[in-house]
Amino acid sequence: MATEQKNIRNFSVIAHIDHGKSTLADRLIQATGGLTDREMSGNQQVLDNMDIERERGITIKAQTVRLQWIAADGETYELNLMDTPGHVDFAYEVSRSLAACEGALLVVDAAQGVEAQTLANVYQSIEHDHEIVPVINKIDLPAADVEGVRQEIEEIIGLDASDAVPASAKTGAGISEVLQAIVDRIPPPKGDADAPLKAMLVDSWYDPYLGVVILVRVIDGTIRKGMAVKFMQAGTTHLVDRVGCFRPKIEQLGELGPGEIGFITAQIKEVAETRVGDTITDSKRPAAEALPGFKLVQPVVFCGLFPVDAADFEKLRDSLYKLRLNDASFSFEMETSAALGFGFRCGFLGLLHLEIIQERLTREYDLDLITTAPSVVYKIHLSHSKNEPAQVIELHNPADMPDPNRIERIEEPWIDATIYVPDEYLGAILKLCQDRRGIQKDLSYVGTGSHARAMLRYELPLNEVVFDFYDRLKSISRGYASFDYHQIGHREGDLVKMSILVNGEPVDALSMIVHRANSEARGRGMCERLKDLIPRHLFKIPIQAAIGGKIIARETIAALRKDVTAKCYGGDATRKRKLLEKQKEGKKRMREYGSVSIPQEAFIAALRMGEE
Repeated sequence: MATEQKNIRNFSVIAHIDHGKSTLADRLIQATGGLTDREMSGNQQVLDNMDIERERGITIKAQTVRLQWIAADGETYELNLMDTPGHVDFAYEVSRSLAACEGALLVVDAAQGVEAQTLANVYQSIEHDHEIVPVINKIDLPAADVEGVRQEIEEIIGLDASDAVPASAKTGAGISEVLQAIVDRIPPPKGDADAPLKAMLVDSWYDPYLGVVILVRVIDGTIRKGMAVKFMQAGTTHLVDRVGCFRPKIEQLGELGPGEIGFITAQIKEVAETRVGDTITDSKRPAAEALPGFKLVQPVVFCGLFPVDAADFEKLRDSLYKLRLNDASFSFEMETSAALGFGFRCGFLGLLHLEIIQERLTREYDLDLITTAPSVVYKIHLSHSKNEPAQVIELHNPADMPDPNRIERIEEPWIDATIYVPDEYLGAILKLCQDRRGIQKDLSYVGTGSHARAMLRYELPLNEVVFDFYDRLKSISRGYASFDYHQIGHREGDLVKMSILVNGEPVDALSMIVHRANSEARGRGMCERLKDLIPRHLFKIPIQAAIGGKIIARETIAALRKDVTAKCYGGDATRKRKLLEKQKEGKKRMREYGSVSIPQEAFIAALRMGEE
């Protein structure tokens, strides 16, 4: 039997990375009896079920769980909790989860206060017109300053924090107050049970036993087992064979009513058929119009993935398809490279996203991969030529750069970045942003006393950020700086394509687009790096960095010398000279025809060049 609507609460948990979202979710599950203490023991972060999530201590996929709680008024409430990721690369997961809820728990660390990502997620939540319940977590820490953090929430976010709930997800203090606040302050969902079915497809993933599992939020009507449903965007019809919810274990139900969140399966083989944000309706009595859904996600960073062993190409393709099933924000297409063979050009939402996908491919599918240098999407304005009209093209791969004579201008993506940092690291962070061609927009101070921090706003070219900006930021500030960004469009830049030539042959996998001012330093660094990485051959190998026809940096790998005069002992010196001349001729000929083998490790290390 579906729960009465007035007793349903749908809410998500939002916070900056590491402020205790997943641990709070654990405590809420425990307090409502979702899992027994025995099942919880040793099983921290119940909803983070991927190995990588556990190891890195981050949430990557948004997870849902249904809890039942008897409130102070004696009524039983159905609470649908969505645990969301905190990292900027997974903001897309957050936006999907928020669209399915009426309210949000805003978790703020009592010792660290409001950080960059807290703000980004709160603004997303406010856009969805949510009721926000602030929770000040980690009050058990010696450095906790509940009053200071209340003040920060009011100053920086502009939320009334007088009734923020102090809690500690670790010790379990304040958990029942959090549950009561959810019931009292988050509104129940609205929806008409008699209207035609209208449900939002929030997420879908592939389960080896059940096929495609679809997470839905019912807006109007009821979804029942045995019903024929239509996916409005995809235009396909399927028969529902299972309806249920997660508590966090799977529980089968007869139906899902308006306002409820649960899952359905419908013998779908391909997750590609289930587009996130699609509207599900009754095929016999369809809804008049689809729900607005979510904005399509645009990849921000591109890089090539190539198998180390060419025989693994098919395996890589299958693995990418499988990952794509569970991650709509990841895209790929085939590409070939002279140096690396067949592979795929993949698009990601950011560097962490890239790293996670790469790690999942290595672990879950046992693949050895080479990743080319990450690059962003450039807009290239081509001038009119006698064969072709003027046009604007998008460039994902530096190797595909058109003829420089036709290029009028190149535009690169820029971001608006917000950085929170303690005062003592401010100088070093300002220098880092300056070195990365940043434009300072704002510098102000937030918080008081020990909580005072500088809030920086910078406009930066994304190209300078994708390499290693985040790592540098963290190491300069000893981990105290927090960073969040959003794109603000493309701007013209003085950009050039830098090619790397080994023995006069261009190596397409190492070409990159750089700003003219930084090109020499980048080129020199790359050549020096390759000189140490490429093994010596029997002939001299020049390594050059070039922009167009101009060489901007060069290193030479000395030849290995075989001692051809070893068998001459004593006798005439002209015999030795003759042998050495013959060797010299041979080396010269080898240099003309000899091919340089660049080992895979050299590629991988050279592509990590940006970490300098």
